Amino acid sequence: MAKTTSLRCRVLEGKDLPAKDVSGSSDPYCVVKVDNEVVARTATVWKSLNPFWGEEITLLLPHGFHSLTIYVLDEDTIGQDDVIGKISLSHQQISAEPRGVDRWLSLAPVNPDQEVQGEIHLELQVPKWGHPRVLRCHLIEARDLAPRDPSGSSDPFGRVSCCGHTLETAVIKKTRFPHWDEVLEFELPEGELGEAVLSVEVWDWDIVGKNDFLGRVEFFLDTLCPGPTRGWFQLLPFPSTTEDHRGQLGALRLAVRLLEDTVLPHHHYQPLIQLLTEPILCPAQSPEGTALAVLEKVTSGESRQDVATKLVKIFSDQGLAVPLLDFLTTRELARTSDPNTLFRSNSLASKSMEQFMKVVGLPYLHEVLKPVVNRIFEEKKYVELDPSKMELSRGRRISFKGSLLEAQVQESSLELLKGYLGDIVDAIVGSVDKCPLPMRVAFKQLRRRVEERFPLAQHEDVRYFSISGFLFLRFFAPAVLTPKLFGLREQHAEPCTGRTLLLLAKALQTIGNLGLQLGQGKEPWMAPLNAVLLPSVTRVRAFLDALVAVESPEVGEVPVPQRHSQPSATIREGPLHTCPEGGVALLPRFAFKKRHFRLSAQALACAKTPGGQVLSSIAVEQIRAVEQVDKGTFQHPHVLQVVARDDTGQLHTTYLQCKSAPELWQWLWALRRATSANRDTLPTCHPGAFRARRWTCCLQPTRAAPGCSRTHGTVVLGEWSDLGDTAVAAQSLYGHLRAALAGAPVDSAVPGPPCPGQAGGPLGDRLQEVLRDLDIAHDAFAHLEESPEPPPSPLRAPRPPARPSLSPSAHPGRGRDASGDTEGTRGQQPGTGCIL
Repeated sequence: MAKTTSLRCRVLEGKDLPAKDVSGSSDPYCVVKVDNEVVARTATVWKSLNPFWGEEITLLLPHGFHSLTIYVLDEDTIGQDDVIGKISLSHQQISAEPRGVDRWLSLAPVNPDQEVQGEIHLELQVPKWGHPRVLRCHLIEARDLAPRDPSGSSDPFGRVSCCGHTLETAVIKKTRFPHWDEVLEFELPEGELGEAVLSVEVWDWDIVGKNDFLGRVEFFLDTLCPGPTRGWFQLLPFPSTTEDHRGQLGALRLAVRLLEDTVLPHHHYQPLIQLLTEPILCPAQSPEGTALAVLEKVTSGESRQDVATKLVKIFSDQGLAVPLLDFLTTRELARTSDPNTLFRSNSLASKSMEQFMKVVGLPYLHEVLKPVVNRIFEEKKYVELDPSKMELSRGRRISFKGSLLEAQVQESSLELLKGYLGDIVDAIVGSVDKCPLPMRVAFKQLRRRVEERFPLAQHEDVRYFSISGFLFLRFFAPAVLTPKLFGLREQHAEPCTGRTLLLLAKALQTIGNLGLQLGQGKEPWMAPLNAVLLPSVTRVRAFLDALVAVESPEVGEVPVPQRHSQPSATIREGPLHTCPEGGVALLPRFAFKKRHFRLSAQALACAKTPGGQVLSSIAVEQIRAVEQVDKGTFQHPHVLQVVARDDTGQLHTTYLQCKSAPELWQWLWALRRATSANRDTLPTCHPGAFRARRWTCCLQPTRAAPGCSRTHGTVVLGEWSDLGDTAVAAQSLYGHLRAALAGAPVDSAVPGPPCPGQAGGPLGDRLQEVLRDLDIAHDAFAHLEESPEPPPSPLRAPRPPARPSLSPSAHPGRGRDASGDTEGTRGQQPGTGCIL
């Protein structure tokens, strides 16, 4: 049994952003943080104040979270990027909306005093008796402080205030991981302490200008234990005093949904899976009375994508993905009277086919489209057919004659589009043998069902555009329009290239519609392309005929290949610069060597050239941490480290330098996902390098010093093409059924004889029994999770409620600090109702 927390965040678009560049525009991108940990970065949209990203991020958070923050920044080639604004959503805000947050949200300004991070290690001791009573505040160390200096570091010192007195520690320069080990003492007044507060603040010292705030933590003295209390405490910001500037910085459209669930062992879901697969394994049953038909009926529009994804996962594991699609499309065909509307809506059948193509056909898509898409990005040609959108200044190089300029721009654009479109069509129609077998079999079944439903000669075109509608309108055309979302490119297109891709996507949509709408559109300026589109339609018809000319295997004989399921399958590859830990003493230009890296489920290997002899490799099972390196460690900011343990038990670090921040995050998450099942991972590591006999991050003088920063392997970045675990998928479908059928009767008609080995009876009774058994299993698990721990002591009334922290308050009464280490504590923990 396992409790899972998944967060699905779609960063859709922005509007009315302020201009940060001298050109009057901006180059915006978004950074996503969970509890002050950067977990993802979108691509940059160049030269736009109304950017569209359309990127979906799925985070698996096994321990929950407190807040989600999305920052919008403007990328600059020289100097630091400009911060535009941010949106913060707390755990409570997201979970309060069962359907998730899906709306425009105004950006708020970023106040440096509110942007704090990290933790401080303290030991506090307040004597119960004595004269005088002396409070001892031992500031041991801090970690993961915010970088306030241009070098990516800080010069931190501690400031402690109590009973009208203030003391400070020494300044530790150029580190985000200071070790003070100083004890500051305060003489307490006689009598009751009342509302007396101990305030511990951390500041960054600046030789010029005012010091920068790094965070604080506060304690009510009368709630501290009479003995020593020691632990890690999360640094918190000052109370917000920022004026409301919402609306002045633009807005961001987000779709955020939190799913918190308890996943039972696999065997609990077998009865549900058997009910869902009955119509496939026992086709003699009436499809109307099956559990799969009930699920389709109760699935609403907003949940169809999630249900489709989970169904494709479950049926793929059973080798039944193609029969599933056949079942769903057959039911939709039976409901369709007008063939012109066939599969045009976002039905469960359409969503399932779309998900199926993405999972099965992504390598095929890359092989077909990537060469042409790469050429379009590299050439950056200006292409425009719409006279109202032509930038005539771009055509001056063609002609200085005003009467010929528009015509010549249109002519040159037409020639470029014909060339690009011709190459795309050539690649598609020549890819019959490259198309995965499951896709071809699914399309063959689809054509057969369409011919049975619409057998008349006047509906001959339906058997073609029923397939081309999926393959072109939901697969090829969207990938051409937004290559970044399909993994064809690492960045979004610039406006000029994006316009070219848009025109090509429109042309592919026309081809996918078999040219039936030529001359009927609202864009007559696309008409010059008709000379290319009509011959392409003829070629596509022949391509579709060849695509379905394949033998249809029996049910269960078309396994869906799972992405990365083969140990030798490539998860990610590309050129990187690498440096072993022994080379960090050299200058970066000499330490880093360019190599071609390839990550599989078995190893991270490097060679001089793609496909060349492997020079070295690291077994994935030996990797113990994958972390980003601090900006100031090397002269290049985009460096990550891979820490692995060899057969002798020794740890070795390899540094990998990427060319950009997006590439760094792609490698970082690819490596973390590949190593997510590893055991004995490191809880801490050094985000710097050991150079000149000390660590650059924490300034410790020994190489064997324990890591000063927490590792971040607990947050896993999911992918839409990663179908996850079968039990997780079944639990999700159980949740959909339970929510939809609560209080609603299920048709109790007996659909037919059950499959061999399964109990018979009315479907409604069997489905309700399966759901009831899962309810009982969940209740039993909930009882096991209940603990007799006493609740934390309440705060007195006018004190604000305790803020979530990484202090011992995370486990009241258990005496564990933020790193999980048990420390010597007595009685109530200081974080239990003490941190403001």
